[in-house]
Amino acid sequence: MSDKVDMAEAANEAPPAGVSFFDPALKAVRRRVYYLWGRTVLLLCVFILAVLSLFWASQFRVEKSYPALTIWVVDFDGQVEPYTNQTQTPIIGPAVTNLAQEIIDSPAITLGYTIKSPADFNYNPWAVRQGVYDEHAYAAVLVNANATALLYDAVNNGNTSYDPAGAAQFIIISARDETTYSNYIVPGLTEFANRLRTSFGPRWIQTLTGPNNRSLDLSRVPQAINPAIDVTTVDLRPFAPAIATPAVTIGLIYLIILAFFNFPFLMPIHALFIKGDHPPLKIPQWLLWRLLSNIAAYFFLSLFYSLVSLAFQIPFSNDPAPDTVPAANPNAYGRGSFVVFWMLNWVGMTALGLPCENMAMILGFPWSSFFLIFWVITNVATGFYALDLAAGFFRWGYVWPLHRIVEALRTILFGTHSRIGLDFGVLFVWIAVSIALFPIASLIMRWKMKRGL
Repeated sequence: MSDKVDMAEAANEAPPAGVSFFDPALKAVRRRVYYLWGRTVLLLCVFILAVLSLFWASQFRVEKSYPALTIWVVDFDGQVEPYTNQTQTPIIGPAVTNLAQEIIDSPAITLGYTIKSPADFNYNPWAVRQGVYDEHAYAAVLVNANATALLYDAVNNGNTSYDPAGAAQFIIISARDETTYSNYIVPGLTEFANRLRTSFGPRWIQTLTGPNNRSLDLSRVPQAINPAIDVTTVDLRPFAPAIATPAVTIGLIYLIILAFFNFPFLMPIHALFIKGDHPPLKIPQWLLWRLLSNIAAYFFLSLFYSLVSLAFQIPFSNDPAPDTVPAANPNAYGRGSFVVFWMLNWVGMTALGLPCENMAMILGFPWSSFFLIFWVITNVATGFYALDLAAGFFRWGYVWPLHRIVEALRTILFGTHSRIGLDFGVLFVWIAVSIALFPIASLIMRWKMKRGL
C-alpha cells in the first residue's frame, strides 16, 4: 500500500510532459508571448530609429557645412621689409587672392576661404601660424613676402637654387582632427594648389615671352618657368604614429563599456553589506562605500587601460614644442605626460561611468542596455567628428564627456592648442551631478526591488 502511495506522490512531483507549440493548453500563454514579443520588438525598432538617427544626423549634409572649415588666405607678397619697395609689382600674391575670391564668389559649396589682410596679423607671418595653432582657422594659405622677388631673381639672374615651393605655404594642424583634415581640408587645399598652377602658368609664360623680356635665357632655370610657383605644406602637429589612433578614437568606446560593466560586476559584492546573517550596513554609509569603491575601481581600470597605450609605444616622454614650429609628437607635459594621460582617463571614466550606474539603478536590466547604446552613440557622434560640420542641434556635444576627453588627449599626445582646464572642468561637473543623483537612483532601485519590479 505504501509503495502505491509513494508512486502516486512521485507522479505528482514529476514535471508535466511537454506539449506541442499549438497545444490548446498553451493558448493563453501563446497570446501573452505574442503580445510581449511584439511590444518588445516594436520598442527596439523605435529605439533604433530614434537613437541611431542621432549618429547619422551628425554626418547628414556635411557638404553644406564646408564653409565652417575656415581657411585664411593671407598675402604677404611685397608687404614686409625688405620687399616693400621692390621694382617688380607683386604678381604671385594677387594670383593667390584672385583665385580665392573666385572660389568665394562661386555658387558651389566650398571650404570657408577668407581673405585676410596682413595688417590683421601685424604683418607677421608667424602670427598666421599662431592663429591656426590656436584653432581660429582650420588652415591658412600664406603667400611669402619674397615670393615675387625670388621668382624674378631666378629668371633675371639665373638663380638655379630657386624652389617654386617657396612661393607660398599651406599651414595646417592635422592632429587637431585627422579625419576632417584627410577627408576635407587636405583635398581642398590640393585642389587649390592645382588651380593656382593652372591659372598662373599661362599668364607667367605670356609675361616672359613679352617684348620686354626677349633677351632672357629661359633655359637657365627651367623650374622658374614651369611650374614657376608651388605651395609647401607646413603641418604644425602631424597626426602620428598610427598606433595613437585607438587612444583618441575608437578605443575610447571601450572606456565607456568598461565603465558601464563596473555596475553588474560589483553590485553583488556591494549587496553583501545588506544581505546575510549580520546587521545590515547603514544606508548612507553603504551609498558612500559604493561611490568611493566605484571611483577607486575606475582608478585601477583606467590605469590598465592607459598601460595598453604605453605598452604599444605611443610616445609619452617627448619634450613640448613651440606653437608655431612643426613638431612630431611633442607631448604637452614632457615626461609627466603619461601621468596626465592616466588621470584624464580616470576622470573621464568616472564621468562616463557614474551616469551609467545611475541609469542602471533607475532602469534595471535589460533596459539599462538602452542607455548604454544611447550613451555610446551620442558620445561617439560628438567626440569623433568635427562639430563644426554638424547641424547646430549638436552644439550640446561640446559639453558631452567624450568630446572633452578627445580634445584633452590630443593636447597631451600631440601638443595641440590646450583647453585642458576646461576639459577637466566639464568632466568634474558630470561627476558632481552624477554624485548628487546617486542617492536618488539608489532609492528608486530599492523601491523597485521591494515591489518586485
